[in-house]
Amino acid sequence: MPPAADRSSARAPLTRAEAEVLRIICDARHPVFVTVHTNGRRRYSYWRPLDSGTGRGGCYVALPTAECDRLQAAGRISLGEPVTDPTRTTYRVRPVRVTPAAARIPAAPRLRVVRDGMGRAA
Repeated sequence: MPPAADRSSARAPLTRAEAEVLRIICDARHPVFVTVHTNGRRRYSYWRPLDSGTGRGGCYVALPTAECDRLQAAGRISLGEPVTDPTRTTYRVRPVRVTPAAARIPAAPRLRVVRDGMGRAA
């Protein structure tokens, strides 16, 4: 897996292909997995259910590896717990939910006590 970049790059604009991949990953109806083979090859995919209207689907669909890797490096997706067998390791791919930073309330300005010539607060 590529190393995770600093989280500031998570705000970089997405390409059209990255946005489409992220849309699919964010759709809870289509769980996405990445399979990492022992030779290092990665395959991101999800199950497309059969559409009775069109007769299409009912198969696994591969997602573009380069876009998925960029999303992971940018901190937009994360990998779940590994499921390992002798020839591969599979991870669930999930979107990273970014919570807005807490609204910063400016600190009250420090008041300076002004004293008169007798040492009393004026």
